[in-house]
Amino acid sequence: MSQFTINLLFVGASFALYFGIAIWARAGSTKEFYVAGGGVHPVMNGMATAADWMSAASFISMAGLIAAGGYANSTFLMGWTGGYVLLAMLLAPYLRKFGKFTVPDFIGDRFYSRTARLVAVACLIIASVTYVIGQMTGAGVAFSRFLEVDKDTGLIIAAVVVFFYAVLGGMKGITYTQVAQYCVLIVAYTIPAVFISLQLTDTFIPAIGLFSEHTQSGMPLLQKLDEVVRELGFRDYTADVDNKLNMVLFTLSLMIGTAGLPHVIIRFFTVPKVADARWSAGWALVFIALLYLTAPAVASMARLNLMTTIYPEGPTANSIAYDERPDWIQTWEQTGLIKYEDKNGDGRIQFYNDTPAFAEEATARGWAGNELTVNRDILVLANPEIANLPGWVIGLIAAGGLAAALSTAAGLLLAISSAVSHDLIKGSINPDITEKGELLAARVSMFFAIIIATYLGMNPPGFAAQVVALAFGIAAASIFPALMMGIFSKRVNSKGAVLGMLAGLGCTLVYIFTYLGWFFIPGTNTLANTPDNWLFGVSPLSFGAIGAVINFAVAFIVSNMTEEVPQDVQDLVESVRYPKGAGGAVDH
Repeated sequence: MSQFTINLLFVGASFALYFGIAIWARAGSTKEFYVAGGGVHPVMNGMATAADWMSAASFISMAGLIAAGGYANSTFLMGWTGGYVLLAMLLAPYLRKFGKFTVPDFIGDRFYSRTARLVAVACLIIASVTYVIGQMTGAGVAFSRFLEVDKDTGLIIAAVVVFFYAVLGGMKGITYTQVAQYCVLIVAYTIPAVFISLQLTDTFIPAIGLFSEHTQSGMPLLQKLDEVVRELGFRDYTADVDNKLNMVLFTLSLMIGTAGLPHVIIRFFTVPKVADARWSAGWALVFIALLYLTAPAVASMARLNLMTTIYPEGPTANSIAYDERPDWIQTWEQTGLIKYEDKNGDGRIQFYNDTPAFAEEATARGWAGNELTVNRDILVLANPEIANLPGWVIGLIAAGGLAAALSTAAGLLLAISSAVSHDLIKGSINPDITEKGELLAARVSMFFAIIIATYLGMNPPGFAAQVVALAFGIAAASIFPALMMGIFSKRVNSKGAVLGMLAGLGCTLVYIFTYLGWFFIPGTNTLANTPDNWLFGVSPLSFGAIGAVINFAVAFIVSNMTEEVPQDVQDLVESVRYPKGAGGAVDH
């Protein structure tokens, strides 16, 4: 049986399961569409939250980023897990006590302002659309490889699939689909990791294998990896970070952006009680940890496998001839995500860090430039093939990669559609809209959101995890401060909240667009996205933390210069602070 057929069987079976669940759990009311009826068990909600959380960025791109950058890119792990703790401790129980459907619901009522609600809707849509670009990009990468089509065709297929089950089922269908997707993605991620860890270190737990002995060389695995990459002009895999300020700001941006992500927050409205929201958070953290503790090992082992594939006799010996390249390279070349150019005409693959610092050594070895370009988003998906694992493992990771991308895309699209239909149309434009009309508006807005995300996913402003990091920065600068001040401060009024959100969002977007193109359109950036152009060495990916500080500062200054918050709103804040006895999420 061919690998293509095996892939089709695994992917087809998983999709049949998702579609079956979507049809079985079809939403028949707005409550089922927005919060799955409010009756999801905490363990199941924790599993669904984990699937919502562990997106294409986690499954596909995070390990690729760590593999490419080593210790420097461990910030993704620290920021995302730390942010989830903030979300579980500081926001989820209080928002569940408030008991409405969406984040703009809370902001609109807490700051007693239709303008605040509309600004929150705008912030939510901008962050969610940016996030979903990363998911669609990752889904396109996965589909292009495993269906053996180009990445744009893969992206369109992904859009059609997610449209079907997200539009049909709403939150009810998405919740139970995400439980199934979590099971698929965690098995798909850990089984290849166990195989590869056994191959390289004789240790079946990858997280332990990372710090074990490399069986072929007898050296510690990380020491062996450092040696290999150093010989090819790359910095040591375990090297420290030069710009500590940027690292701290980036980690902080990911943390508070995580806590402000509306598609994750909305999951805590799907459980019956406040206590269940806390238990959901705890279970989700357990389920997330299973993958996140494995990711650094997957990254390191993938990088070592890649380098030793190109240089089987060591980095100082000859590389493999292009005509003798393994099948997995040939397959990925068809997608355009691996590219080869024989710059010195010797018929061999030179893969090294083509920088001025390594130029003398490269010239001495007869090299005329790096000849292999590898998209880092492919490393996890290609890992089983690089390690010559059985075909069924490759099919399994195909299904897992697609599950990760599609589960988060569905959650994001639901957040976008609920913001448009519930907060914008019902909350501001047409309060008397019928429940049937609201459901129709939600599904139509989801359709247009998919179209926009698919178009932008064809020309993303970075790798999947980088695009996601931008979304976290936007959420950090706009939504998180408003939620925190809304829960823990009685003094911040509507004027302060609105101007704070606008200031935080505006500064962050201007900084991001300056380096990555206006509205992410290629070629429209004002400055090149290089460290020497960054203001005080702060990357566009890290600016969300500064945007959050601006948001807090503006909100408090304006609030202290203007009128007091009405007493009934202060009473609302007081009641939300004691999250006991919350009823079901309701549409007020």
